[in-house]
Amino acid sequence: MEKKRRRSIIRSIILVTLFAAIVFTVYTSFAKEKTEVLQVGDSAPDFTLVDMNGVKHQLSEYKGQGVFLNFWGTWCKPCEREFPIINNYYESYKEQGLQVLAVNIAESDFVVQNYIDRKSLTFPVLIDKNKSVMGVYNIRPLPTTFLINPEGKIENIITGEMSEENIKRYMEQILSR
Repeated sequence: MEKKRRRSIIRSIILVTLFAAIVFTVYTSFAKEKTEVLQVGDSAPDFTLVDMNGVKHQLSEYKGQGVFLNFWGTWCKPCEREFPIINNYYESYKEQGLQVLAVNIAESDFVVQNYIDRKSLTFPVLIDKNKSVMGVYNIRPLPTTFLINPEGKIENIITGEMSEENIKRYMEQILSR
């Protein structure tokens, strides 16, 4: 009698576990389909993040300027190669209506600040602590850069490393007209 009861309990646990796994799979599939993939021509989703100096940056506040929105990590070798170039062109174009926002993906303030200091970066570096902006922008590989025109529309999405010529051309593409 005890064996039958134990076997029944084990079967029930297995059935509940299988049912939970099926529900979870269906739910995650449904949720993934709802994640909208951004495309060229879409309005750039607004967000607010804080930079390393404690200043809040809201994307919509930069309407009227071109925004070079770069998602990166300190461990990312292509990011490391791009940043000096991005910083140089930022210094050249910022008076012409170009803004660079570098969004770090959830690393510690200490690690990011050391990186900024080592690289002498002058543009705002923001940290997406809970990866919410990363999720909205559907970021997969790093680096990924969104070129946002002065009207707030996405002009281009670049995944992977950019050459110096490309960085210059992309920044010129989104300058205030």
